[in-house]
Amino acid sequence: MRPARLLALLLAALSLCACGSLSRPAFQASDLAGPPPKGLADIRFNASDKDAAVRFGDPARKRALAQRTFDVLALSGGGSNGAYGAGVLVGLTKRGERPEFDIVTGVSTGALTAPFAFLGPSWDDRLTQAYTGKEAGRILKPRGLGVLFHPSFYSSAALRQLVDAYVTDDMLQAIVAEHRRGRRLLIATTNLDTEETVIWDMGAIASRGDDASKELFKRVLVASTSIPGVFPPTLIEIEGKGRELSEMHVDGGVTIPFFVAPESLLLWTAAKNSARPGRMYVIVNGKVDGSFGFTKGGALSIVGRSWDAMSKALMRTHLATSYGFARRNGGQLFYSAIPDSADADTSGLDFDAKNRAALFQLGRERAEAGWAWALPDDPNGPSDVPPAVPAPPAISGK
Repeated sequence: MRPARLLALLLAALSLCACGSLSRPAFQASDLAGPPPKGLADIRFNASDKDAAVRFGDPARKRALAQRTFDVLALSGGGSNGAYGAGVLVGLTKRGERPEFDIVTGVSTGALTAPFAFLGPSWDDRLTQAYTGKEAGRILKPRGLGVLFHPSFYSSAALRQLVDAYVTDDMLQAIVAEHRRGRRLLIATTNLDTEETVIWDMGAIASRGDDASKELFKRVLVASTSIPGVFPPTLIEIEGKGRELSEMHVDGGVTIPFFVAPESLLLWTAAKNSARPGRMYVIVNGKVDGSFGFTKGGALSIVGRSWDAMSKALMRTHLATSYGFARRNGGQLFYSAIPDSADADTSGLDFDAKNRAALFQLGRERAEAGWAWALPDDPNGPSDVPPAVPAPPAISGK
């Protein structure tokens, strides 16, 4: 599916869904004033809140004091392109160069990958099945005429079924065990009411160990992958000034393409005696460079190309900003992205089994061959030849 067709889908969703809506009681900004809502202070924070961001990252930094650095993996959005990132992780395992990351973050499809990436190579088979199996092929289920009465073109039922299938009690218990070691699994959603990126500490949620926390864990994953207009928003109930409110959360990629650090820390410099970011790995589930394509004079073609250019420019800008953060703090940042020469459909909404398999195989082969990583200031970017920059050190764990 090309960008113009993707845009056509989104415009169709907006026009057809004009009659449908998601009902909830209204509330005002004043209802959210004051301390964090009850029960949420230890499981989430706004990305713009510097003090909270430092506090949530302290366990990982303390864990890393012995080696003075900590490693971060950031997984971007990209829809069906997430199969590429899954392949990269499996390829790194096969090559013996997959670290035990102190912090794993995920946005959109990266949110679905993140729990498997966090738990390590022993979960590779389940990660592979999640992205190449039949369940993922059912995600896009058109509503038909029902779209007239709903706020999205597609139902999120199949997406929720995918999450239910893989977020098991075993997975949650394993995440809790790693959380207690000081490692952190962080997922971003976008709160449409506040226009803020919200970062959720998934290990803290899982550590509560009750049915409500299991449900919240799943809802956060679904919310982070819910492209506005394509999938319906996810309502998350909170308590504000003595009454229950329903926040509206959508795809984390609306406000941030990926994150190695919350936006409030990207200009931050670590104290001299504290643990500093060591290696930061960013898997971009898509392409990052502009490419030629003759633009026709119709509105869809013009807006479609504009959308594509805007998304890639935002990704490059965020890579550059994150690279500056890493360099300023004595760290390194490597990224992997789908090369321009890739033949697979990289629109992000092609869930055909052959396309997902091709993207997965591409990521796996590049990682196994040692070609996956590039530096943001490498003029060649991701390519089909080994990078000119030194590869990240080969390590199998801490």
